[in-house]
Amino acid sequence: MADVVVDPLSVKDFSRVILTLDNVLIPADKLSTTPSMQDGLDLDTEIDLRFLGCELIQTAGILLKLPQVAMATGQVIFQRFYYSKSFVKHNMEVVAMACTNLASKIEECPRRIRDVVNVFHHVKQVRSGRTIHPLVLDANYVILKNQVIKGERRILKELGFCVHVKHPHKIIVMFLQVLECQEDERLVQCAWNYMNDSFRTDVFVRYQPETIACACIYLAARQLKINLPTNPEWFGLFQVEEDDIQEICLTLLYLYSRKKVCFYNLFD
Repeated sequence: MADVVVDPLSVKDFSRVILTLDNVLIPADKLSTTPSMQDGLDLDTEIDLRFLGCELIQTAGILLKLPQVAMATGQVIFQRFYYSKSFVKHNMEVVAMACTNLASKIEECPRRIRDVVNVFHHVKQVRSGRTIHPLVLDANYVILKNQVIKGERRILKELGFCVHVKHPHKIIVMFLQVLECQEDERLVQCAWNYMNDSFRTDVFVRYQPETIACACIYLAARQLKINLPTNPEWFGLFQVEEDDIQEICLTLLYLYSRKKVCFYNLFD
């Protein structure tokens, strides 16, 4: 039997693969021109699709009784994926289902694909004002289920299996404890609400969780007219820049001011 000769150039070196939370942020050059924009999709439509996809994941997660951390993970993965792939080439609804299913596994609260598809089917009927009908387990269902399975694999491959998300839930509480404001229930709840809403935007692929936590506290304090230390500035204790905080706040305020659009007619 002849000896097998292995070409050194054909051997893949996986020692250079670095899995760390430091490399999950999207580089600035990829934020300016996204794959969807390169395929001709205008920026406003892409923003609407991102908002809608994250809202679907949140609504479906509530109906599936997923913990908040699982819904947040699905929303961040959704945002990351569409900075690598285009909305034009990858169906938003299928990707949202795949992100929901994947996030339930990551956060150790798995749900059946059938249940995920069924919930999205229900939400679609409710939001489009249609008569509610149960999901029919026919050939179309099998096709959709297979699309979700393939979508989940595509997401994992595209993100290099780096799908862990560092959430700012505990960070907000810790920062408020440092500021001795943890007893102010209004401030805690308001900051927490802003943080949950921030998952519907792309701030988690642009800023570190500590910066986002500071922005949520900053915005909540402004809304409730609560004075926080200014000499020195309180966010300086956490090595966070005010410019980054204000940018995140503007992104959140833009989310609240933007008119909601239903895109379900695109999938019919």
